[in-house]
Amino acid sequence: MSSQMHARLTPRKRLARGLAYSAVGPVDVTRGVVGLSVHSAQSTAANLRSRYRAGQLQRQLAAAQEAASRLPEALAQASRPKRRSRRPWVLAGVAVVALAGGAAAFSIIRRSSQPEPSPRPPSVEVAPRP
Repeated sequence: MSSQMHARLTPRKRLARGLAYSAVGPVDVTRGVVGLSVHSAQSTAANLRSRYRAGQLQRQLAAAQEAASRLPEALAQASRPKRRSRRPWVLAGVAVVALAGGAAAFSIIRRSSQPEPSPRPPSVEVAPRP
């Protein structure tokens, strides 16, 4: 290992070193200026991104605040009693009448299909043969 370690120079240090040394100066000055320009462009882009996000956040907060201000009105409108329709009761009544009519018809048809017991005794003798 060498006794000197070459540490990476920041663009600012490279520019300062380039201005100090005349032999390596033009190369270091150029690399330093390019590095500072790139860092400046990155910093500007990051700043613009954060300002855009902050503006977007402000718009979202304004929309949320507006929605929250309309909340009591929406709750009052939702709690108002609505006019109930009679249709479910009519349908339930028709269903009950249909079931009752069906049960009565079933009972009448079943009774008419069964033979009535005759009041006379059977004509055949019931006693067993010897």
